[in-house]
Amino acid sequence: MKIKSIKTEVKYIPLKTPFVTALRRVENVEFVSVRVQCDNGLLAFGEAPATMAITGEDLEIITNSINLVKDKIVSYAPQDALTILHNSNIGSSAKAAVDMALISLLAQEQKKELHEYLGAKEKVEIKTDITISLNPTEAMIKDAKEAYQNGHDILKVKLGSDINHAIQTTKKISLELPKAKLLIDANQAWGLNDTLMYLNAVKDIKIELLEQPVNAKDISSLKTITLSTKTPILADEAAFTLEDVKKIVQTKSADMINIKLMKCGGLSKAVEILEYARENSVKCMLGSMLEGPVSINAAYALAEAYIDVIEYVDLDSPLLYKDV
Repeated sequence: MKIKSIKTEVKYIPLKTPFVTALRRVENVEFVSVRVQCDNGLLAFGEAPATMAITGEDLEIITNSINLVKDKIVSYAPQDALTILHNSNIGSSAKAAVDMALISLLAQEQKKELHEYLGAKEKVEIKTDITISLNPTEAMIKDAKEAYQNGHDILKVKLGSDINHAIQTTKKISLELPKAKLLIDANQAWGLNDTLMYLNAVKDIKIELLEQPVNAKDISSLKTITLSTKTPILADEAAFTLEDVKKIVQTKSADMINIKLMKCGGLSKAVEILEYARENSVKCMLGSMLEGPVSINAAYALAEAYIDVIEYVDLDSPLLYKDV
């Protein structure tokens, strides 16, 4: 089985409401879809969203990157193409889109569902969180209550640089929804002092975790925060690659790791991180950007295979799509 053709297409899915974090505001899911066909007729797809604020890739960069690498892997078997892909100098999201298509082809070749190929023994029902976008406090409370009433009791609350707003919003959501599980995500918006102030102010509130409060490069502050609190600290933007993860784990700079296909370069690289996490008893979140259904389904299959390692799943994009 050898790759015959690779084609790309830009797609858009409107959101119900704008998705707002400390890093960006998005009104549509925008992604590049890649179609990989082999000479035996097998066909697979991959996707990569535009995430310039996180991976440094927009739609044009992703498309150009895939077009650059496709000439190197057409006529190769999928397994060999994976090696060439990950040795290429293109962005992690572009790699992820091609990687998930190639892994899908390998699964099809073995006549396996993707979750089986990745190691799952059976289908598993997995519950995702749902994002509460950064907005004025009252709007966030309204969105949180609506999500909870719709059966979503794991809330990923996006907070910004205003630490007083962050404290007030956390307290009010907790008061209104005492049974909800709160995952607090600051998206690098705080410094060390603000983070410690926040944690002290909400110390009597049950928070499941605090995600990436400080700049991704500030591992020293991340470690100080981790050692100063019982609240689990989750590294996100600080942990793109397996090497990043090893550094964080070995220095005890965070309690947990957020793995995203678009950060690490796809399913094959996520598996390497998850195997390392399993060996070192490190719990993970399997996260996502605002992504299309193919990449979300690929990540879901991965979650099924590593349910013992993945404590939280953040694959809520389809819940945010506008009905069209």
